[in-house]
Amino acid sequence: MKKEIFGLTPEELQQEFVAAGLKKFRASQVYQWLYKKCVFKFEEMHNLSKADIAVLNEKFTVMPASINILTRWKSSDGLTEKLLLELQDGNSVETVLMHHDYGYSVCVSSQVGCAMACAFCASGLNGCVRNLTSAEIIMQVYLFNAMIAPQQVSRVVVMGSGEPMLNYDEVTGALKFLHREDVAFMSYRNMTVSTCGIIPGIERLAEENIPINLAVSLHAVKDDVRTQLMPVNKGFPFPEVIAAAEKYARASGRQVTYEYILIKDKNDSPEDAQLLSNYLKFKHASVNLIPANPVPEKGFERPTAKRIEGFLRILQKNKINATIRKEMGKDINAACGQLRAKFKDNK
Repeated sequence: MKKEIFGLTPEELQQEFVAAGLKKFRASQVYQWLYKKCVFKFEEMHNLSKADIAVLNEKFTVMPASINILTRWKSSDGLTEKLLLELQDGNSVETVLMHHDYGYSVCVSSQVGCAMACAFCASGLNGCVRNLTSAEIIMQVYLFNAMIAPQQVSRVVVMGSGEPMLNYDEVTGALKFLHREDVAFMSYRNMTVSTCGIIPGIERLAEENIPINLAVSLHAVKDDVRTQLMPVNKGFPFPEVIAAAEKYARASGRQVTYEYILIKDKNDSPEDAQLLSNYLKFKHASVNLIPANPVPEKGFERPTAKRIEGFLRILQKNKINATIRKEMGKDINAACGQLRAKFKDNK
């Protein structure tokens, strides 16, 4: 059986190559091709001999070269591109490239599906199938790096399908790998991990002593409403989540972003805005308001623009740093899980 080498460190790669009868220096050459030049086929690595290429093809695989792109969508404004990827075991995940004025960011998935069952999210419609490996997470970034070369992705957000804190070791392993100088050399300050509020994961991340950005999916500050929207609230009540996130902010020196989806007549009242302000006052926090995409079958509607602006003004009046998220990729089902769910329905 062939050995997958994508995501191995230089030392691990060297060990595999020597065991296969290759010279040590071939490992550093291949490593450069993979992570600095985004070349994933041994035949295209021009400083390798034909004999070594034959050995490499016989014994090893490189994940990005074997991934099948099931669906590829580009937004009408050209700023967002979404891929539905078929993994080596036949499962599928989504990943999204976003072009900003400061460069490119990628929203990566951390699991196939999701177990959180949030009422407004398509990722959990079929539950969580499995965790992704660190290599599968890194691969999502490098597929886009190859597409936009010689430019490269400068930011990564772990906000795609899945709950990152339930796949903690693989997610942090992938981020640490991307941070390596001999890989993408991406700053930890350009990385964001988004969680529904898995407190043990937040606490572990605080102990890492690396300045990764933390985002918390909050979405309501009334206990019954949040539990209805996010069943995880029963196990990790939101006041305790906010307390854990604040400890993370103090430990990392990074402000925590609270994601808050605005749903008409559900969590968008002036009272909700004031309650949110009360919980976050004097915290190292900012709020990202997300107008809901309509889901008629669940009774979810987007508030009026006037209602959204009123909510924002109340937060700002209370000196809470808040913004309304700029929508990207709305016309290509770019929200978590939408493309995968649509593809499964059509099969």
